[in-house]
Amino acid sequence: QVQLVESGGGLVQAGGSLRLSCAASGNIFRLNAMGWYRQAPGKQRELVATLTSDGTTNYADSVKGRFTASRDNAKNTVFLQMNSLKPEDTAVYYCNADVTSYSADYYYSRDYWGQGTQVTVSS
Repeated sequence: QVQLVESGGGLVQAGGSLRLSCAASGNIFRLNAMGWYRQAPGKQRELVATLTSDGTTNYADSVKGRFTASRDNAKNTVFLQMNSLKPEDTAVYYCNADVTSYSADYYYSRDYWGQGTQVTVSS
């Protein structure tokens, strides 16, 4: 099993910054693609950013130029630096990871989600 634990959420004024972290632990042979998603009240979960294992990033248009995703493969951790925050960024932010694990004599890959961390941006 693999666990993803997010941290770093909170309340911030518009224009402020927050840095989210997501630490993966457990039966990890390899962390593959990782990503950040968010879900605002009454809305569907949406993609914020993705990171491949080699560090290539992709962002939603709504956060380009303001958010930066990065990863520390040695620590199995991914980060989301959020600058110039807007009230519309208010949501629960979730970490997602595609993980290859090893069990007995075979490898398998699964998708995991963290429990989410609340980000609230006041106007």
